[in-house]
Amino acid sequence: MKRLMWAILLLMAVVSADAARVIKVLAIGNSFSEDAIEQYLYELAAAQGDSLVIGNAYIGGCSIDRHWSNAQTGKPEYRYRKIVGGKTVTRHHVALDDIIADDQWDIISLQQASHFSGLPYTYANLQRLKDHVLAICPNKQVEIVWHMTWAYAKDSHHHAFRFYRNDQQLMYNNICLTMADQLPRVGISRIIPVGMAVQKARGKMGEVLCRDGFHLNKAYGRYIAACTWCEFLTGRKVVGNSYHPESVDAQTALLCQKMAHQAMRDIKR
Repeated sequence: MKRLMWAILLLMAVVSADAARVIKVLAIGNSFSEDAIEQYLYELAAAQGDSLVIGNAYIGGCSIDRHWSNAQTGKPEYRYRKIVGGKTVTRHHVALDDIIADDQWDIISLQQASHFSGLPYTYANLQRLKDHVLAICPNKQVEIVWHMTWAYAKDSHHHAFRFYRNDQQLMYNNICLTMADQLPRVGISRIIPVGMAVQKARGKMGEVLCRDGFHLNKAYGRYIAACTWCEFLTGRKVVGNSYHPESVDAQTALLCQKMAHQAMRDIKR
């Protein structure tokens, strides 16, 4: 009987430790990672009993090539925002290596600047950047993943929309094709499909998800992105999550959650 009780207690301790695990994630990105992870993500995870440490290495419009250049030169050009326990601390003029070395990251996401996201030739330095990140990160079991960004709004006036003939569907298709072509070459197998979730939501909600033609709406757009990240990071179905900001009503929040879940389901096929 005593042995059985000890076995039960040990099992409960293991389950409790697993449930209490903190997932540490760093995005090496730009304003699109700012849209996706700096608001709502922590709260969504907390609402389902998960704990995140969230970091964002931010330079507006930063491309793979610029991240790689900064990795080589050590230029302190980043705004580093870190969310721990729901509290955000911001540091300015930080070098990329210092951000990567700042914590035992479990997951580090890479992404391309939105205007280059559907242009395969702009990914030439992705392997070098990935290898550098792996070499610097203190956690040698860190996983490098890909943050899929979204196509611009149909009426976007972004100067680079011309790369895609000012066509949202063409831009989206090119992003998908470029990921399928480039990511296997560098050994990145898992994708956070925010761009797919946004595109699915556009089919239900119309052109309301961008605030300026390319950055996400601060309510619905950012919430969809955070829902997608939450399901990716925690492995828990986000549909039914109780958290939504006051700017997103319960009915719309459920729709956003469903679009994120559908994108997560479809990206695995």
